[in-house]
Amino acid sequence: MTDDAYLFLVDDPEPPLGAPVTAVGDLACLETPAVRAWFDAHGVTAASPGVRLLPPEETGAVPAGAQKLPVPLSDEELNQLRHALTPPGALARVEEELLAYRDCAGERDALLARATAAGVPQHRIVELTGEDARTVASAAAQGQGPTSAQGPRQR
Repeated sequence: MTDDAYLFLVDDPEPPLGAPVTAVGDLACLETPAVRAWFDAHGVTAASPGVRLLPPEETGAVPAGAQKLPVPLSDEELNQLRHALTPPGALARVEEELLAYRDCAGERDALLARATAAGVPQHRIVELTGEDARTVASAAAQGQGPTSAQGPRQR
């Protein structure tokens, strides 16, 4: 794997491979002499439909024999590129999952304390939830106050 993204040319932009450069936004590398010379040598511009861009982790997908040029991108530019490659709707689905997780995780400590109070062994809570044993023990200890359903604490 390389640390550089790759500009490359495809004869037929269907099926879509990589992101069109114009979909990624302004990239500093497009103003470098090397990229401008590469565009000139192939008779294309950044707006040409056959000019595509892939991030470093996907450069193995560049078709064999394709004209390609490694280009360094900043972290922000890489994020823009990866976002441009995200299928429509996928980002929204992940955000929905994160919101659902937040809603469920907000009650985590109360749920762990209720499970302990109900008599579920802590090792079983760890198995069922995937939570760290210390987290479960901490939540269980917080739930063992004078109003706990477990009755008086033994010393």
